[in-house]
Amino acid sequence: MAYQPTQWTKKELMIYILLMCANADNNQTEEELKMIKSKTDKKTFDKIYQEFKSDDEDTQFEKVDDTVQRHRFENIELINMRKEMFKIFFSDCNFSRMEKNLDRIMDNIIY
Repeated sequence: MAYQPTQWTKKELMIYILLMCANADNNQTEEELKMIKSKTDKKTFDKIYQEFKSDDEDTQFEKVDDTVQRHRFENIELINMRKEMFKIFFSDCNFSRMEKNLDRIMDNIIY
């Protein structure tokens, strides 16, 4: 299936990125999902979560990169995005090598 650019809002993009962060160590916890769900309504979460689960890693990065490029983010929005990412990364009090790698990649995409 060919990649189709997304029409996500900034909020939907944030949910998708947080799902990537929660899955970075291949161990999505209920606590992480609960934190992400608290950022949006059930309908939006379910829509983005289903899409996330069906995407492979390359598609995930393409979607995030394309959507970040499409939106005009203020510096404060990017700072807040990074803070939310770190909340997910550190929710289990462990910043694993895989999470660090995702953080580095996301840093390159976001900035």
